[in-house]
Amino acid sequence: MANNGDLIIDDRFKSFIETEVLPLISMAPDKFWAGLGSLIAEFSPRHEALLQKRYWFQEQIDAWHEIRVGQPHNVAEYESYLRAIGYIVPEPDDFVIETMGCDVEIAGLAGPQLVVPVLNERFVLNAANARWGSLYDVLYGTDAILPVPKNPGFDPSRSKLVVRWAQDFLDSIIPNWRGALRMGALHPNLFGRTTNTVIFHHHGLHIEIVIDPDSDLGRDDEDGICDIQFESALSTIVDFEDSVACVDAEDKIKAYRNWLGLLCGSLEADFVKNNQNFKRKLSSNKLVVLTDGSQTFLKGRALLMARNVGLHMTTPILKTADGSEIYEGIVDALVTSLIAQCDQKAKGGINNSAEGYIYIVKPKLHGPDEVALVNDLFGAVERILGLKSFTIKIGVMDEERRTSVNLKACIYAIRQRLCFINTGFLDRTGDEIHTSMKAGALCSKSQMKNQDWIKAYETRNVAIGLACGLKGRAQIGKGMWAAPDQMKAMLEQKQGHVLSGATTAWVPSPAAATLHALHYHMIDVNAVQATIGLLEVAPLSELLKIPYMTVDSLSTEEIKADLETNAQSLLGYVVRWIDQGIGCSKVPDLINNGLMEDRATLRISAQAMANWLYHNVCSQSDIEAALKKMALRVDDQNSQDPLYQPMAKDFDRSLAYQAARALIYEGANQANGYTESILHWWRLKAKANQLLKDALLQA
Repeated sequence: MANNGDLIIDDRFKSFIETEVLPLISMAPDKFWAGLGSLIAEFSPRHEALLQKRYWFQEQIDAWHEIRVGQPHNVAEYESYLRAIGYIVPEPDDFVIETMGCDVEIAGLAGPQLVVPVLNERFVLNAANARWGSLYDVLYGTDAILPVPKNPGFDPSRSKLVVRWAQDFLDSIIPNWRGALRMGALHPNLFGRTTNTVIFHHHGLHIEIVIDPDSDLGRDDEDGICDIQFESALSTIVDFEDSVACVDAEDKIKAYRNWLGLLCGSLEADFVKNNQNFKRKLSSNKLVVLTDGSQTFLKGRALLMARNVGLHMTTPILKTADGSEIYEGIVDALVTSLIAQCDQKAKGGINNSAEGYIYIVKPKLHGPDEVALVNDLFGAVERILGLKSFTIKIGVMDEERRTSVNLKACIYAIRQRLCFINTGFLDRTGDEIHTSMKAGALCSKSQMKNQDWIKAYETRNVAIGLACGLKGRAQIGKGMWAAPDQMKAMLEQKQGHVLSGATTAWVPSPAAATLHALHYHMIDVNAVQATIGLLEVAPLSELLKIPYMTVDSLSTEEIKADLETNAQSLLGYVVRWIDQGIGCSKVPDLINNGLMEDRATLRISAQAMANWLYHNVCSQSDIEAALKKMALRVDDQNSQDPLYQPMAKDFDRSLAYQAARALIYEGANQANGYTESILHWWRLKAKANQLLKDALLQA
């Protein structure tokens, strides 16, 4: 560890910054470390004070509920109390956000958004390259219109149905597209051409018709069409938070290094598929000849945004003189922004932001005072890096209760740099359960989606965003479709996010992005927003309805089944997190449907079980029985993974199993129901054990 004033810096982190990053932007090390030191000195006390404020609010809410045990919930009294203690603040007068100049993917277009763990190079590259996707490939390889093919070989009949469906879809959105293709005539949707392609645009998105009469598909098409490429993921959130397991300097440096490779254009990934070696790189832009004969480029990559960690996280890569870890969000703010400056110096002149901006997503903020801290923090980062004010644009996740009830005030606090607001059902539910932990037994996870508060939460996010002028300036987003293998269901259901007035929604894969892009062609988001803008915002009282379990709403068997569902989900995620450091993966549910899960999923499952235990809906022996039964199930589901360490083989020695138990039994006392402190402790123990094993093997 190196000393720099009052900071103790991990040597590996210091070397990474000084040898790999700073030379790319011609910044002196002394200036960087001095800047980081000033940020830590200024914002650490504010972080600490705001975290203490969170805990104080929870204590007041707990006390309110504890003296009213058994009484009917009075929403009006509850709202008055929350206003009296400052949990709900006065709304600002009507205003329009002042964010200016965001890239068109943020301010001008509506389309899918990916979220990808920064630690996985192959996934990150796939997500960055998901700006374009083959509709033929997606329809052929998923269950979107036909059951997934059982045999690996080519099926000509399936291919014909895919081509017909895809071209029928084009007919529905761009009538006479084939006529324009043949004649080269003027057409309102004709955009231009590349080599062997014709490009149309519709609702702001591009569609590329690929022509090759000598190809297998082209030979059977009257116009030689061999593929239809849809502009798909307009933006991608590169995640440093819920989908990664970053517990030490080794992990954190890898995360920063991958972000650096993305922004510099140098990131690559080697992988093996069907016994062949492949190398994945970032895609290039498309040179297009427009209908008037001039030339332009279409971006070949999604616009990248970095999701930093929340205020409550600390990191061991930097410590104070007494050995205390530094708040990780402060380090993230400077380092991810520093690296993002490399974008304008990227190889080949392919820039992430055409407008020269930096996009950061900030999660897990509780109320406008925390949002204001983030605004000030990134203003200070801009001054350290010599950037113009508001070069750094911020996306605010509306996923914590105190942000939801104060959303307008939160938007006002960051009105000059806001680039999106986004709902997150799982984290928001986790916080809802924890905030109301002492209120009583709450409904099951499966029942949550039908509760009044969640409906108000989703509609208020869009309506308030539109009322604050986000249209044409910033994204309004919706959450994830978690089942990457269920594309038929997604194609049928996820258009609801577009009909809600959201300009973007999260999808779990590049294939899902291409299918979800179809919804933005089917539905004109601008027209939907014009209608929503005339509606009144759902009253706050709807958001404050606590989702109680109704008397006798669940039988003993239903409670047992729900415990097992939560236990299986929790164990399936935790075992990979603790033992292998996998922060996001496709976890099979009880019927083996793969669901993309991250820490938000874990938070809700752990909190739901902790709430039922606290209110004696179930006993500790019920939970132990569910955990042991589901550990066997999870072991079986992972039996083909050579790196997997079975839990049921020895429950007492399985670190992952012990971590899962801790998440439930300590859940009621974890700050805001967050899982990180428990996960990090057990993951660090697992890494230490592995180091010891490796050392013994080498001895």
